[in-house]
Amino acid sequence: MSLKTDEEGWVTQTPTEQSELLEPAHDVQVTLADPRADPNSPLYSVKTFQELGLHSQLQEGLVAMGFTRPSKIQEKALPMLLRDPPMNFIGQSQSGTGKTAAFVLTMLSRIDVEKQTTQAICIAPSRELARQIMSVVTAMSKFTKVTTEFAIKDDNGPSASSRINAHLIVGTPGTMAFYLNKRIINKNTIKVFVLDEADTMIATDGLGDHTNRVKTALGPQGDPLEPRYQIILFSATFNDKVRAFADKFAPNANKIELKKEEVSVAGIKQFFLDCESVKDKYDKLVMLYNILTVGQSIIFCQHRHEADTIAQRMIAEGHKVAALHGAKDGPERDRIIDRFREGHEKVLITTNVIARGIDILQVNMVVNYDLPLMSERDKNRFNPNNDKPDLETYIHRIGRTGRFGRRGISINFVHDKKSHDLMEYLSREMGREILPIPTQGKSEEEIEEYVKNLLKKDTTVGEAKQA
Repeated sequence: MSLKTDEEGWVTQTPTEQSELLEPAHDVQVTLADPRADPNSPLYSVKTFQELGLHSQLQEGLVAMGFTRPSKIQEKALPMLLRDPPMNFIGQSQSGTGKTAAFVLTMLSRIDVEKQTTQAICIAPSRELARQIMSVVTAMSKFTKVTTEFAIKDDNGPSASSRINAHLIVGTPGTMAFYLNKRIINKNTIKVFVLDEADTMIATDGLGDHTNRVKTALGPQGDPLEPRYQIILFSATFNDKVRAFADKFAPNANKIELKKEEVSVAGIKQFFLDCESVKDKYDKLVMLYNILTVGQSIIFCQHRHEADTIAQRMIAEGHKVAALHGAKDGPERDRIIDRFREGHEKVLITTNVIARGIDILQVNMVVNYDLPLMSERDKNRFNPNNDKPDLETYIHRIGRTGRFGRRGISINFVHDKKSHDLMEYLSREMGREILPIPTQGKSEEEIEEYVKNLLKKDTTVGEAKQA
C-alpha cells in the first residue's frame, strides 16, 4: 500500500483505506504556568481526540483528514490549549509535528458560529505560509459553518472603510495590524490570537514591529487567570532573544518543548560542488537541470534580482523553471507556489521567502546557489567585509527536502575562498560533514551521472512509523 503525507505529516490515502500517522519520535517537555500543578497528570495528556470533547462537526473533519489519533505534541498540547478558562500557550515545534493542526483545532473550537464576527486570528511571516495554514483550516472546518478570510497584502483588498466579519482570519503581521487599527476587524470579539514561526518574526527586519502592533491593537488581555483572549505562540527555536520575546508577548503561559534538533537533517545528505567562478555557478546549474527535474527542486539565491535573472536566462534557453520572491505581487506569488505544489514546474528559484514552514512532499533536492548570510535577515547588520553565515536559515532551507520519512539531498555551490569558509563554518556548527562532488578531471556527463546516482540512492521513502 502506497503512503502519502500532507503538510502536517499525516498519511493521506483514498477514503476506503485506513489512515495512520507518520510521525518522528519526540520527547516532549511540559512547563505549566501554575508551579503547583503536575505536568504528568492525566489532565494534561490525551491519547484520543474523543477525550477532548470536541464538537461533532470538528470530529467529522478530523476523520475526513485521516487524523486517527493525536501526535506526540498534540497529546500534551491540546489539553492545555483547549482548557477553560483559556490560558496563553508557548510551544517550540517545527513543521511535521502536528503543531499547525493543534492551533487550528484550538481556533475552531473557540468559535461560536452563531455569532458572525471575527473570533480567531493567526499571523505567519509569509503569505505562502499563511495560505498553507488556511488549507488546514479549510479542511478541518469542512463540516462546520465557520467562515474564513485572509489578511494578506492584495491590490484588491478591503478599503479602510470596509468591514470583515469572518469567524477566522489568517494573514501576515503588517496587513493584520492594518485591519485591526482601521477597525476592518472587530478586535473586541477576538478570543484566540495565534503567532506562528515567532523566531522568524522577530529576527526578520520589520516583521517584529508589525507583530507588536497586532498585539497592541488587540489591547490588554486583562485577568491573567481568565484573559480576554488567548495567545498561542509557536517558534522553531528558543534562543535568549526569542524566549524573552515569547515570555513578554504571552505572559503566564503553559509551555511545551520538543527535546529534539530543531529541524532534523539526519535524512538529508549534504554535498558541495566546486565552481570556478560566479559564471560557472550558472553553467553548473544548467548542467544539473535534467537531474533537478527528476523530482522537484528548490534553488535558493541571496537576492531577488538574482533569482529573476537566473530564471529568465534558463527560460530563454528552453528550461522550465519559475522564480518566487517577496518583490512579486501577491496573486502572482500565489499562482507560482500553487503551480509548483501541483508539479507544473519542477524547479523553483527563490529567496528565503519559503525557507521556513513550507512543506512540499515531492521536493527531493535543494541547491544553495548562494549560502545564507545573517545580513539577509536584518539589514541593519549588513557589513560586506565581515558577514556571518546564517546557520538557522541554512538548516531550514535544506529541511525543505527530506520531509516526513523521505530522504533528500542538498548541494551547496561554492566558488571562492569566502564561500568555502562559509560552508566549512556551517559544517562545523552542525557537526555534520558536507561531502564534495568530485569534479577534478571529470566531464559534465560524469558529474551529472554521479549526482543522478546520489539522487536515486538517497531519496527512497523510509518506513512510516504507524501510530
